[in-house]
Amino acid sequence: MTARRNLAIHWFRRDLRIRDNPALHQAASSSEAVFGVYILSDWQGSHLWTAPKRQDFLCKSLTCLAEALEGIGGELVIRSGCAEEVLAKLIAETGAKSLYFNRDPDPFGRAMEAKVEAMAKSMGVECRGFHDATLHGPEEALTGEGKPYRVFTPYSRNWLNLAKPEPLPKPRKLNSPGKIKSLALPTNAHWKISGPEGADILAAGEAAALKRLKAALGGRIQRYKLTRDVPAESGTSRLSQDLRFGLLSPRTVYAEAMKARAATSSGKEHESIDTFVKELAWREFYMAILWHFPNVLEEEFNPDWRGLWWAEPGADFEAWKEGRTGFPIIDAGIRELLATGFMHNRLRMITAMFLTKDLHIDWRLGEQFFLQHLVDGEIASNNGGWQWSAGTGADAAPYFRIQNPWLQAKRHDPQGAYIKRWVPELKEIPPARLFAPPAD
Repeated sequence: MTARRNLAIHWFRRDLRIRDNPALHQAASSSEAVFGVYILSDWQGSHLWTAPKRQDFLCKSLTCLAEALEGIGGELVIRSGCAEEVLAKLIAETGAKSLYFNRDPDPFGRAMEAKVEAMAKSMGVECRGFHDATLHGPEEALTGEGKPYRVFTPYSRNWLNLAKPEPLPKPRKLNSPGKIKSLALPTNAHWKISGPEGADILAAGEAAALKRLKAALGGRIQRYKLTRDVPAESGTSRLSQDLRFGLLSPRTVYAEAMKARAATSSGKEHESIDTFVKELAWREFYMAILWHFPNVLEEEFNPDWRGLWWAEPGADFEAWKEGRTGFPIIDAGIRELLATGFMHNRLRMITAMFLTKDLHIDWRLGEQFFLQHLVDGEIASNNGGWQWSAGTGADAAPYFRIQNPWLQAKRHDPQGAYIKRWVPELKEIPPARLFAPPAD
């Protein structure tokens, strides 16, 4: 088969799409035939940083990816195990001459990339990694002294002024050779976990993500500044899980947001879209922090707060995790998370500050709990958000800043609609009582 004379492997990771995929685009442009591989992790039973809902979303996204690849003459091979060992076997089996992948922004992915690159070099196979997870790499937005930013505002000024890369088209044809041994498309049974029975999780896959982007562009981001802090409304983009799994690229999201901005003359809509774009910058700020300071996964970013005393997690922590603290807005946020794998960002801040600054429980425990339940669980953003709330992180809320759950509920859920949706036992309670702390 002539295609095998120049066969390339695209290693899918957190880029589960065919549109605007730099590594896949380059593989298709440089090779006569390309096939994709996704390597399943081989842990079983439980994991500190993931759980059934996110794994189910991953599985369904892989099914959608396989179908999309078939539509352009491609193939998705599923294997399981250690990446460099699996890829070495695939190279030997197929005679592939090159390996393409998009780079991971977290330290675990980077360590694996180094092993894969060393393996490919030892086998005489071309290996090329591409920047994809963010609009700008961690070495692009630096201070005048060439150092990483530690505060968001100057980082965002620099980030906003950098020229943004344009999205790439999807490959026209991949010409996968076929008949490469593959595991079946996975379900949660692969990890020996069950669920998520009855969970209200968003539709998975690239096509569903594009529909969500279209819906966001249809008015949500034009009102974003006004509605993003109102949890009872559909006022956010709901694209976080799509960026997390690479169902959408940040280049596509940014480019489409800029088209929407150009299409309106409303100053308020411009302001809202600019606010939305700044959220993309926050995402990349936290990824840059993790890149330059990977120790944040183990300890406080601000060394002044290392060695803090934290309360023993006991009944209070269990009540927080189950949404039964007795604080209506806190319980509503946790119950939304448990039911759907999603929590509104305003609620993430409120519940995180409550855990760390009211209950004095270690932010690392909350960080882990969120990652186990959030479908959009992103290591960098989750860590950054928790350290910000705890007052220990980059550009963090100061230690004395506490988001009072009663005042936050009154301000952002004035009719109690969000609270009553997720804490139905309070549905007959007048809103004013939901915002009033119990009398001593």
